[in-house]
Amino acid sequence: MKVAVTGLNNVDNPAPGVPVIRVIKDSGQFEGEIIGLIYDSLEPGAYMPEVSNKNYLIPYPSAGLESFYNRLVQINADENIDVIIPTLDAELFAFAKLESKLAELNIKVFIPTLDQLTIRGKDKLFDFCQANNIRAPKNILASSINDLYKLPSDLKYPVAVKGIFYDAYIANNFDEATTYFNKISSKWGLPIIVQEFINGEEYNVVGLGDGTGELVGAVGMKKLYITDKGKGWSGVTIDDSELIDISKSIVEILEWRGGAEFEFVKEKESSEYYLLEINPRFPAWVYLAVGAGQNLPFAAYQLALGNKVTPFESYETGKIFLRYSWDLITDIKKFEEITVKGVLKNE
Repeated sequence: MKVAVTGLNNVDNPAPGVPVIRVIKDSGQFEGEIIGLIYDSLEPGAYMPEVSNKNYLIPYPSAGLESFYNRLVQINADENIDVIIPTLDAELFAFAKLESKLAELNIKVFIPTLDQLTIRGKDKLFDFCQANNIRAPKNILASSINDLYKLPSDLKYPVAVKGIFYDAYIANNFDEATTYFNKISSKWGLPIIVQEFINGEEYNVVGLGDGTGELVGAVGMKKLYITDKGKGWSGVTIDDSELIDISKSIVEILEWRGGAEFEFVKEKESSEYYLLEINPRFPAWVYLAVGAGQNLPFAAYQLALGNKVTPFESYETGKIFLRYSWDLITDIKKFEEITVKGVLKNE
């Protein structure tokens, strides 16, 4: 078997690709090769021989769907890929649009549908939550700085300023909001989401839906340390049935297909959970789920192959993950190889 995985960028805002690969290899049931699909020549995971067997440089989906697909065709001609596991939000629309064409190449994916990706989008999530009695922060969509002058009276500072795909900042006043608006829009485009700030502690759930409304598994986690970019750098598995029940209801309503991360904040005063985001892929902390007893990425891999998977019924609480940095020393020739040839073998 050959499995291709994207998102090998393992820096201070790590992508999920490396932990997803570790999870599959640690299943004890995978026999085959791992192919890394990278968007940048300096993605650290591409230089780790224990992670991938071979790596290919691919264009960003923003370069055009045709060029993106043609590159996958070229790679598949050399590798005969069985399954692709995309791990980045921004690429999922491209893979969803190409799913039928990839199937013609005998390449399988197990990802959300286009409709599911649209409904859980940051610009649509509040409407979905209102329609299904799920608590969520109020928000507006801002397409220009002028929209920041017209915030509703019930949307007071501080507010969260978010990009449509990535990045989020807490703005304490109008000047900070405009600064973050310009910063995010220049990088990720419009619209920008301006969201009510809920004061409380952050909780996450990683889950897997089978595409029919069934939750294959889910693990709840409380963040213990958060970086200045808002990323969890350590966390602990917790036993909270309410968190899992909310996540399960979302999977049932949407008939969610694939991995997902549900981000919540528990309001300090009311102790009520508010849904902040639904990320349509496994998070970078997914290895914690394995440590707690649920190998969700390997289950997703099995579902992609059309195999039946027995749902997980429980997980261990009190398991902690701690993320750390590790300097990787390699040779400039490897960088030149991936940059010039677009392919790097890890011998």
